[in-house]
Amino acid sequence: MAAFVSANEHWNADMFEFDVRATADGRCVVIHDPTVDRTTDGTGAVASMAYAELSRFDAGYRFTPDGGRTYPLRGTGITIPLIEDVFAAFPNMRFTIEVKTGAAQAPLFDAIDQFACADRVIAAGMYNADRNLFHRHAGALSASTEQMRAWIYRHLVGLGRWAKLRADVVQVPERAEGRRIVTPRFIRALHARGILVHVWTVNDERDMRRLLEWGVDGLVSDRPDLLAHVLHEVANRPLPPGVPAAALPRSGNSDRRATSNDA
Repeated sequence: MAAFVSANEHWNADMFEFDVRATADGRCVVIHDPTVDRTTDGTGAVASMAYAELSRFDAGYRFTPDGGRTYPLRGTGITIPLIEDVFAAFPNMRFTIEVKTGAAQAPLFDAIDQFACADRVIAAGMYNADRNLFHRHAGALSASTEQMRAWIYRHLVGLGRWAKLRADVVQVPERAEGRRIVTPRFIRALHARGILVHVWTVNDERDMRRLLEWGVDGLVSDRPDLLAHVLHEVANRPLPPGVPAAALPRSGNSDRRATSNDA
């Protein structure tokens, strides 16, 4: 939640992208990993614990901005949030929400119905097996990895226009499995079908500028500071609240390219 607040208030992000899992008692929680070990002071699998137990862990415990010299968020009350917490805290934000397990679908879609926010949510999931309840979602759908792989193979041999792709948006890395995925032709082909293209994870300024020039519809980034600077320059987008242009950090390696690291 601390990251979401910062992205919203400091960097004026358009959308949050995050992952959800189900607890042992059927609650939907915002966490990427299958266990709490990497990001909290606890241990164990998310799916094996009820939310009451998960909520006792310090979710700011492992965060360090300086390579382990300091841990400024320890003991500040940051916990693993329920999806309802996020919807309540950000009533106007848009979200891309990836289900990491099929068990997270029902509580996620129940919460979307409760907050009437389907028009602000892109539902995502890598695997078709975890998407058997996606018909419940009245909002936008992101293509699964399996759907994308099948379509890309056909696209590469010139058969993309005849291949089915039931999605409103695709969210892909620039490269995967040693092959370039995103090209101007790739973007044009999807736009011709009315499908938006979001690229992750883009943390380099030159990559941001190039992809925007190619016509992508969204960039998923760990660096909203850099992206704010780029959008201000290339699209005259207002700078984030209270942040002068001179204060925005620049990338230290303009030759680095975005990779398919987990977003």
